[in-house]
Formats: sequence, structure tokens, C-alpha cells
Amino acid sequence: MTRSRFLLAGSAGLALTLSLSACSGGAGGGGGGDTYPSDTIDVIVPFSAGGPTDTVTRILAEPLGEELGVQVVVDNVEGAGGTVGAGEASQADPDGYTLLLHHIGMSTAPTLYPDLNFDPVADFEPVGLVTEVPMAILSKKGLGPASFEELVEYIEANESAVTLAHAGVGSASHLCATLMQDALGVTLTEVPYDGTGPAMADLLGGQVDLLCDQTTNSASQILSGAVDAYAVTVPERVAVLPDVPTTAEAGLPDVEVSIWHGLYAPASTPEDVITVLNEALITALGNDEVKTQFEELGTSPVSAEQAAPSVLSTQLSDQIALWGDLLGKGN
Repeated sequence: MTRSRFLLAGSAGLALTLSLSACSGGAGGGGGGDTYPSDTIDVIVPFSAGGPTDTVTRILAEPLGEELGVQVVVDNVEGAGGTVGAGEASQADPDGYTLLLHHIGMSTAPTLYPDLNFDPVADFEPVGLVTEVPMAILSKKGLGPASFEELVEYIEANESAVTLAHAGVGSASHLCATLMQDALGVTLTEVPYDGTGPAMADLLGGQVDLLCDQTTNSASQILSGAVDAYAVTVPERVAVLPDVPTTAEAGLPDVEVSIWHGLYAPASTPEDVITVLNEALITALGNDEVKTQFEELGTSPVSAEQAAPSVLSTQLSDQIALWGDLLGKGN
């Protein structure tokens, strides 16, 4: 398990610290007469620093801290497609001082990891949805194909030699890679990484051929010309990437997926604490700077109505059933 910690201060501004020790919450959590929150809040991101979920969390953390009036620590606990960090978060004290920001992998984990040590529904209280992020199908610079149609021809002609990176089983990039291979009827050589950050690094370095990545991680690389983009996996083109067609336009309508992100607290976290967190989340998502930064990454915050805990609860349950069926293993 790899772990890194970064401290995002609220009104005090941005401060950076590195530590391997866990950051404690207020004494007794929110109890003992304390007004919640009264101390640092730790948000576990179950993927590596520099990846798309990490990016979303870091954009959100400072305004969230400002709204709550406390410091928000982003804690990267990577491994096993996000299940290591999620498992750790599920075991945290239910006092509102340890949270989890995870993506669609919360819904695929029960199918992909039969020995999962946590229950995504029973072991967490939903705080709210954050955003839904498109994916982009990318190749290393200079692979050759000039369009998605040519990429398909290249993959079919070189199936045994093409390498396809992803951030580990159950990650967003793995899910997209699985859908793409299934739709094309090919089996490529998959190269798993502990997070999308190192996968993107190797794509940029030319060590792997393909990666299906969230636009929050790839938009800047696409716009700079560091990688080639062939399609985005949503019904409409992404505003920041107007020249990149959708998968439907490119002839692969079965590959359509957006990566939703949600904020969670451990099960049994008091309802009044969830309310405080949800209200702060909604305010942070409405922050103009957050909106601007999200738009630059090809996504946008969800609306206040979509950010309700009940919406995330329904989304999670529905998607667990959906991906259990689609991945062919039941649930």
C-alpha cells in the first residue's frame, strides 16, 4: 500500500505537509460537547496522487475546508483498484473526521473483488455526488492512426502486440478498457498500474500504446498535443475538447460511460454530521473557482439537487446491480 498526505488549509490558504502517520480528528470526534467540525478532516482518496480522482478532490478540498472552517487533508491510500483505501475508510471512526471520495469503482468492486473486506452500501453513509467525468480513448504520441476508425483497424491488425494501460482492476480506466475490448471483440495486452498517474506517465513516455482515461486527468495532455485522443465516452462532445468525437460518432456506441464521484462517511456517522458535510459540499460545488477548474478538465459539478445523499445512495445501489450484470458475474 502506498500512502501520501497533503494538507489543504481552509481560510489560512494552501499548506503542504507530508506524513505517514494518520491525522487524528477532534477528541471524541464530534462528541463531548464539541461543535462539529472542530478539528482536521481527513479525506481518503483510494488512488495515487496526480490521478483524476485525486485531482477532483484537491480542487474541492480547499473550498470545502473554507466552508467547514477547518483544515481538510487529502490522504492517498492506493492499491487494488481503490479497494485498499475504501476498506480503510470503512473502518474509521464514524465521527465525520475521516471521509472517502471515490468514483464508480465503489459499484464495480463487489463484482470484481469477491473477497472484498467492506460492503459499499452497508459500511458507508453517502454524503453526496460530486461530478460525472467523461473518459477519453488515448494513444501514445505517434502511434500512427489518424482517426478512431483507423485506430480500430490498427488494433485489429496488431491485436497481440498492442498494450493497453489501466489503473488496476476495478478502476475507471480498467472498466473503460473492458468495455472497449468487448465492443471490438479483441483481447489486448493489459498493463495494470497502481493509479492513473503512473499509467499516464508511461503513455507519455511511449512505454504503452493505449489508455482510456478521465478527462480530468487527460484534457491538458490532449490539448498540449502530448497524447492523441480518438473519442470521448459520452453522448455529446466535451466543450473543452470540441474536436474529439464521441464514441457513438466514431462508430462504437456500446462504449458509453461517465465516471461519477461521490463523497462518503463511515456507517453510523450521525445524521447531523452528514447534514453539515452535505451542506458544505453543496456550497463548495457552487464555488465559481471550482466550476471553472472543473470545466477546464472537461467536467462540471453536479447540481445542488443531485448532490443530495439520497441521490448518491440510489446511484450506488443501482450501479452495483448494473455492473454486476454487465461484467457477467452477478452480484
